[in-house]
Amino acid sequence: MSYKILIIADHLQGALNESTARTIACAQQIAPDAIDVLVLADDGAAAIAAEAARIDGVATVYHADDAAHAHPTAAVLAPRIAAAVERGGYSHVLGPNTTFGKDLMPRVAALLGAPMVTDIMAVHTPHEFDRPIYAGNAVNTVAAPADRVLVASVRCASYPAAAGGNEAAIEPLELDVEVPSHTRFVGLEQQTSDRPDLQTAPKVVSGGRGVGSEENFRIIYNFADKIGAAVGASRAAVDAGYVPNDMQVGQTGKIISPTLYICFGISGAIQHLAGIKDAGTIVAINKDEDAPIFEIADIGLVGDLFDIIPELERAVG
Repeated sequence: MSYKILIIADHLQGALNESTARTIACAQQIAPDAIDVLVLADDGAAAIAAEAARIDGVATVYHADDAAHAHPTAAVLAPRIAAAVERGGYSHVLGPNTTFGKDLMPRVAALLGAPMVTDIMAVHTPHEFDRPIYAGNAVNTVAAPADRVLVASVRCASYPAAAGGNEAAIEPLELDVEVPSHTRFVGLEQQTSDRPDLQTAPKVVSGGRGVGSEENFRIIYNFADKIGAAVGASRAAVDAGYVPNDMQVGQTGKIISPTLYICFGISGAIQHLAGIKDAGTIVAINKDEDAPIFEIADIGLVGDLFDIIPELERAVG
């Protein structure tokens, strides 16, 4: 049986997000006959498509340029994706399990009347996958019908980004589809930072309730800047008002897979551990020697973060 996969490109401010390359890495495990990418954007769609075309494994990148895509909403994009899937005869439609994909892919599945698998972390067969359950403490193997289009989201933390160097074909795509008008873009509020993106950074430094206050969190920021790391936080730190909620790492925050994860003053609640289980090396610093974080840490240090961080800063120069 032949398989043909369509990847929905995740992009922001005219640039392709790494989550797209990670989703393509998952698609490669299915061993399809072709992997295509669909870019839905405004006038910058062609430039984003050129980025996608360089990712290994991609056969063709289609781009649909439309002013309605300038501030995309799931209600606007989903009908057009469904039309592209039906026109192209795809067997699978994959998107990243990011905020973008979580909002969009279920709508696509509903419009296609298709089954959906969320948060794929491993591929067994083209219709059998592993996904995490119980905050990542167990893995569930699920099977989808083989005779229907399958819509799925990919757990990006479980896959490295597919390599570059490809020269896939790029083609414009006309999608003359009526979209609902009851949903419209009003405005966007988001945090901006010069630090690396939390979800894709190779190094992440996080702080928890043990940091003590919003003012004290400066020591976390300064150390992260010293080593070129992104900054995250536990839910306890977010709920306490130390940092904004877009910095939360964990089951109800961001799922990350950095090469190095250093956490200060984080006890290691199960919800937080679910967000860092795919990290390469986990370094934990906490005053409580019985903190659960030490059970999963590769390197653990019992001590006061306000004494240890200055020592670390001196050590890195």
